[in-house]
Amino acid sequence: MIRMLLRVLGAEYSRPVRRTIALMATAALLEGASYALLVPVLRALLSGAPSDAVPWLAAFAGAVAVFAALRYAADLSGFLAGSTLLRGMYHRLGDHLARLPIGWFGGGRTGEVSVLAGSGVLQAMSVIAHHLAPLVSATVTPLATVAVMLAFDWRLGLAALAAVPAVVAAQRLSERAGSVADAARAEHEREAADRTIEYIRAQPVLRAGGRSRERFGLLDDALRGLQQASRRSALAALPGALGLAFTVQAAFTALLVLGAFLALGGGIGAAELLCVLVLAARCTDPVLSLAHIGGGLRAARGELDRLDAVLRAEPLPEPSEPVRPDRHDLAFEAVSFRRGGRTVLDGVDLAVPEGGRLAVVGPSGAGKSTLLQLIARFHDVDTGSVRVGGADVRAIGTDILMARISIVFQDVFLFDGTIEQNVLLGRPDADAAAVREAARAARLDEVVERLPDGWATNVGEGGALLSGGERQRVSIARALLKDTPIVLLDEVTSALDPHNEGAVHAGIERLMAGRTVVLVTHRLQTAVHADRIVFLEEGRVVEAGTHDELVRLDGRYADFWRAASIPAGPG
Repeated sequence: MIRMLLRVLGAEYSRPVRRTIALMATAALLEGASYALLVPVLRALLSGAPSDAVPWLAAFAGAVAVFAALRYAADLSGFLAGSTLLRGMYHRLGDHLARLPIGWFGGGRTGEVSVLAGSGVLQAMSVIAHHLAPLVSATVTPLATVAVMLAFDWRLGLAALAAVPAVVAAQRLSERAGSVADAARAEHEREAADRTIEYIRAQPVLRAGGRSRERFGLLDDALRGLQQASRRSALAALPGALGLAFTVQAAFTALLVLGAFLALGGGIGAAELLCVLVLAARCTDPVLSLAHIGGGLRAARGELDRLDAVLRAEPLPEPSEPVRPDRHDLAFEAVSFRRGGRTVLDGVDLAVPEGGRLAVVGPSGAGKSTLLQLIARFHDVDTGSVRVGGADVRAIGTDILMARISIVFQDVFLFDGTIEQNVLLGRPDADAAAVREAARAARLDEVVERLPDGWATNVGEGGALLSGGERQRVSIARALLKDTPIVLLDEVTSALDPHNEGAVHAGIERLMAGRTVVLVTHRLQTAVHADRIVFLEEGRVVEAGTHDELVRLDGRYADFWRAASIPAGPG
């Protein structure tokens, strides 16, 4: 488990843990070795000259004092390392998640990552603060004590050494039985987390459909399953704990019988026998503590395994020598991309000159949003290449690429903070004047003026305290503040009322001015003024040209245009 902990922490954060383990091992080794001083003490006390024991008692007291100081330093180091590495672990996990492909986050991983980032990291770091010292002590101190036994009487020492495999086997069986139950409990934890997130997010739909009670039943089932799995996990650990206790007590009894036999035959002195029995009794305490800390160790090992699995997920590779393109034109060259076993894009070829505007239209599921994601390198293509300024995006460093691109999504996510903090995400070092100018261009100043706390207004989790149009204005202001040469727009006005749509459209026009733009939209009126329009269907470009050219072609785009132009019927 310690090897797993060090691997999960990585080279940067594992050094304090290595120092802590070294301190703990030294303290445990000194504790076991100091018991050797009991033999001369007992010999002196039983020989009729108790005063001869004074120097040995002083030596024993000194050894105990050194052990106590080392143990204090080791425990303090463990607590300090645990609290420090908690922050480091969050940074490592967050940095790694930020480099994973967007597609990795599908398939129910939201609940898994939520549990890991919450209880998972905390439980893993508690290993250092609470379980590491007992674990090292329970392994190193008994082994040091057995070495002392071997030094004073090889027969009793070998008998104690022979018990080690039996104790290890009992502990392994206990861990194995508990691990299966713990894995099932962890699966139920993820299921409960997913159901909880689903239930919270689906409240508007469930209440509108009158189905909240039924869906609450599903959440209840998940929580009931978690409760049962937790009970099974606790019961599974009981036989192992009892087996370990029985093995340790049986080994101690066997050692007691052998010692008595040797003493009666004159093969061992009373002082040596008494000392060995004291040492054997002292060994049982740390070994039996393995049963007590076993549950915590198994739970921590399970969390470490899951953290390790996430950290082992392959991020998008970074180029060793990143290219810095000096142009901002875009090109797709024979691009194909698959996701979830389905071909999303198939042999796409298109180009956007620097400063040009490309509109991408087509039915839902045609792959329009995927085009934008590939430009921003949220995924890597399967075949072909996506180029920015003539350079393959895979040859451009992530920081370099994202410094050239602003993205405005249909579903805007805002962090739980103030409006100003969310705008500043576009350029954290921007001054107040630049933020206000971006807000005016995005028509966000109108929103700020009518809010009681102005720029200090908290937007809530995900921006829940703002309307959809207000969130879009924050997103556009953020993109304007970033001031990049390439702008990607994904259905930014599809769900807005006429008033907000007009304000957002004005902000979008300011954002697009003089920049290379790729606009995904299903509102063809928005696409009319683009320099070029491509019609995407089933992952392929089936038509391309200006609006007038595509209408004259009388193909799929013309069909969509006529459907969009038909006035709504009465009622």
